[in-house]
Amino acid sequence: MIKNSFNKLIAYSEKEDFKGWDPYDALNSWVIQKTLFGKSRFLRLAWIQLFKRNPINFRKIFGIKKDYNPKGLGLFLIGYCNLYKDEQKDEYLDKIQFLSQKILQLQTKGYSGACWGYNFDWQARAFYQPKFTPTVVATSFIIEALLMAYDITKQEQLLQTAISSCDFILKDLNKSYDSEGNYTLSYSPLDSTQVFNAGLLGAKLLCLVYQYTKDDTLILEAKKIVSYVAKKQAMDGSWVYGTLPFHQWIDNFHTGYNLECIYVYQNITGDKTYQTNIDKGLKYYLNTFFTEEGISKYYNNRTYPVDIHAPAQLIVTLVKLNKLVENEVLVDRVLNWTIKNMQSPQGYFYYQKKKMMSSRIPYIRWAQSWMFYAFSNYFLATKKNNG
Repeated sequence: MIKNSFNKLIAYSEKEDFKGWDPYDALNSWVIQKTLFGKSRFLRLAWIQLFKRNPINFRKIFGIKKDYNPKGLGLFLIGYCNLYKDEQKDEYLDKIQFLSQKILQLQTKGYSGACWGYNFDWQARAFYQPKFTPTVVATSFIIEALLMAYDITKQEQLLQTAISSCDFILKDLNKSYDSEGNYTLSYSPLDSTQVFNAGLLGAKLLCLVYQYTKDDTLILEAKKIVSYVAKKQAMDGSWVYGTLPFHQWIDNFHTGYNLECIYVYQNITGDKTYQTNIDKGLKYYLNTFFTEEGISKYYNNRTYPVDIHAPAQLIVTLVKLNKLVENEVLVDRVLNWTIKNMQSPQGYFYYQKKKMMSSRIPYIRWAQSWMFYAFSNYFLATKKNNG
């Protein structure tokens, strides 16, 4: 069932040419772009939430078109690289070439190094970001993808682009320091928020690039970030999302991000300082966010909404931490529930399943690219484990 599910997702994603809508793309509407509604922070927030929470998709009516999302393309690229590692098919290589070149075309210019943002204006409670404002999150996933594509194609442009992104991380993002000189990174160059997974994704990027440059500065800076965020972990192994009063929730997939990034730092550097953070964090993650039925809870204290991002990140976290085999019963239970309850007969995955009403809109970045990314990791890891 799992393999059949992935095949249907591949067929859907390729049919759509990797374009689609996004939960947060409402500000691409003519209502915002061409009227005074777009001048109000409150109305921008309300407009985004109206589209994000509505199970009915009004995007066509309001002129919101399907488009390429750079981060989504990065996740698809990682997926095809994983598929190519398993079977060296020309069709996979063609997709790797197409996606990597499209990503290069969508770079945001004007910063110290290579970087990427989203294909829509975005109003959050903490800040406003115009379309293609680069973020550490989008850039981190894309650099991982470009490095994987470089390993396969040996195209020097991909490697040099990845190396240059370190300048964006270290020079353009804002830093928040503690008393010991450790720090975390802002989400983008336009804000100074402390979102813990964002800082760790920046550290992960530095570590990934270090493997090619052997520039010790990258590891030294990554350690400062990991040290800062590790100290923000609670005794039970959890992290809140960030430091602002309205960022005090604890959720599923951002916890997975944190664990993955700290482990990548440890694996590349050999520095075991944060093994306890990983151990208690993973225990909290697995014991808190997944039910006996296989439902992936969004928050630590309630089940709904079930967000497609959560089961996808479970696979990625366990693969990256080399914990997939010992948790295969949980993984299969989660995947089976997710496929049965959150995949359309057309092959795409739903955004969220709520207690009373679900959002079945086929978001390309949030849902399809993440499940594609997760499936590719799952099958590559299980084949390796089976010899």
